[in-house]
Amino acid sequence: MNKKIRTEAVDHLIDAILSIENKEEAYDFLEDLCTVNEILSLSQRYEVATMLTQKKTYLEIAEKTGASTATISRVNRSLNYGCDGYEAIFSRLGVK
Repeated sequence: MNKKIRTEAVDHLIDAILSIENKEEAYDFLEDLCTVNEILSLSQRYEVATMLTQKKTYLEIAEKTGASTATISRVNRSLNYGCDGYEAIFSRLGVK
């Protein structure tokens, strides 16, 4: 993990996220915390990661998600050289 983000404030945010009990609470918390564009950007990155894991091409991903090749590349770099955060979640959720 990037040591720059390990702060008390980020710990508090993570504790808040971990306390979410259901999807409706998650929607409400995200809507209060983030702008609509930020939420959509996060969800787009998650979809890009899912599609990269499924071996989709950059062109297929860009067409389906509207993500730029720069975003796709950044997500791909995280999948290949990151902290395996996507992998942990994909494994838990059965994403293939």
